[in-house]
Amino acid sequence: MSIAATGKLVRTRRAAARGSASFDEFGDKALFFWDALRHIPTALRLHKKETVRLIAEIGMGTGSLAVIGGTVVIVSFLTLFAGGTIAIQGYSSLGNIGVEALTGFLSAFINVRVGAPVIAGIGLAATIGAGSTAQLGAMRVSEEIDALESMAIPSIPYLVSTRLIAGLATIVPLYSLAVVAAFAASRFTTVTLNGQSAGVYDHYFNTFLSPADIVWSFGQAIAMAVVVMLIHTYFGYTASGGPAGVGRAVGHAVRASLVAVVSITLLTSLAIYGASGDFHLSG
Repeated sequence: MSIAATGKLVRTRRAAARGSASFDEFGDKALFFWDALRHIPTALRLHKKETVRLIAEIGMGTGSLAVIGGTVVIVSFLTLFAGGTIAIQGYSSLGNIGVEALTGFLSAFINVRVGAPVIAGIGLAATIGAGSTAQLGAMRVSEEIDALESMAIPSIPYLVSTRLIAGLATIVPLYSLAVVAAFAASRFTTVTLNGQSAGVYDHYFNTFLSPADIVWSFGQAIAMAVVVMLIHTYFGYTASGGPAGVGRAVGHAVRASLVAVVSITLLTSLAIYGASGDFHLSG
């Protein structure tokens, strides 16, 4: 066999090995996600105290994070500034064509469908998700997870399913505050800072704010919470390589969850608003 043929065969085998490894990793993730979801009833039945502790920890934070109010305050501030930015840009851009009165429409339209869900998803990944990855990764490299298994305590229900339940329990009030913060920031920026009439703003805001959009927005936030928690718990649960490996796991998890948040937003928008958009602008 010639050198060129040998080199081609080696490259082919390496490509096949990489493809096989990627397929195995996909299977491992699918099995982990399935185990985490199917053990939710077990976690609710056997690990109530741990679930309640995690809900408090996720909502209000621990250590230095608790000083500023935890995830609730962080996500609320993120959406607060995002709503203000939407109002500033919208008022300026619409003012260029003489229809700045429609700033209330932009607030009702963009905050609910895109702004608040994406910003809240990013906040979840950066706070709840990253914290869960770091915690589970530290437990993995210090062999605490192996110790749980040796004591006949299934680790996935106790460590993963409980965190998934806590994330789902926290996301509804957390996202409610996030949406209210985005609306309040948009109104304050438009009415107080830019001087638009409160009646004009409220008219267009109430006209174009659809209750169905709010319901879909909450559904989108719940889907993001599930995906973010599954991704971060997987990377933390499978971390290896000591403290440096935990840091790499956090980085990989945040990157994957940010891609997932944007993908969920895109797919949700296409599925719900892609055909008609349910939007009619009239005088």
